Amino acid sequence: MANNAQRTTQTASRVRRPRYRRKVCPFCMEGVKYIDYKNPDALRPYLDELGKIQGRRKTGVCAKHQRRLAVAIKRARHLALLPFAPEHLRGTELG
Repeated sequence: MANNAQRTTQTASRVRRPRYRRKVCPFCMEGVKYIDYKNPDALRPYLDELGKIQGRRKTGVCAKHQRRLAVAIKRARHLALLPFAPEHLRGTELG
């Protein structure tokens, strides 16, 4: 009986966490070797509503392609293909 009581307390103390399916890098799946900075429509899904580059955990991009994606977004921003700041903050004084 003591063994059975121990077993119930051990399982009650364990917390089951939901298992999430690991995200697969969309660039690896398509076999992309070069992320084109001249295509802003392909880069927009990787920006949040404030214009910041989203992290790997949110987008599911691997480390290699995240670095290349960041460079492509920065190049597109420099050429004014993508905004540095969101529209609702442009032209307003901060502070």
